[in-house]
Amino acid sequence: MTGKGRELADVMERRKVDILCVQETRWKGSKARSIGAGFKLFYYGVDSKRNGVGVVLKEEFVRNVLEVKRVSDRVMSLKLEFEGVMLNVVSGYAPQVGCELEEKERFWSELDEVMESIPTGERVVIGADFNGHVGKGNTGDEEVMGKFGVKERNLEGQMVVDFAKRMDMAVVNTYF
Repeated sequence: MTGKGRELADVMERRKVDILCVQETRWKGSKARSIGAGFKLFYYGVDSKRNGVGVVLKEEFVRNVLEVKRVSDRVMSLKLEFEGVMLNVVSGYAPQVGCELEEKERFWSELDEVMESIPTGERVVIGADFNGHVGKGNTGDEEVMGKFGVKERNLEGQMVVDFAKRMDMAVVNTYF
């Protein structure tokens, strides 16, 4: 994400996006760096050829960051405080279809641990590439998803739905 970082910052500025979760950063290390246009990227990666996650913030919000948890090259989170309200932003990158089940289970376990570490009453937003299809319709899963998914549900999509149920969350892009 070298020239891509500046391009991303420009798009965020143009579209008035203040916080963005990114995946497949492919930057090795555990750092925070300015990417231009008044944005800072907090990231974690162990290999410059695969994976990597990050959260991009408008520079003015960097002072609101209370904690950065870099769990793995697939899961990280930032805790921010805005006028007494705690906001946890979690970036995730699930293993693709075809990866070993053990790797997928490790990802979901790491994500569960991050979620369980967040105190009750704090807000949570997850921006992730879950690499799954939750499927069309929502019969039996109305409490966590809308009717507007795509394709047929696959194993990875079922893992997303199961996670949403465990955490009392919603797969929001299925509602529109």
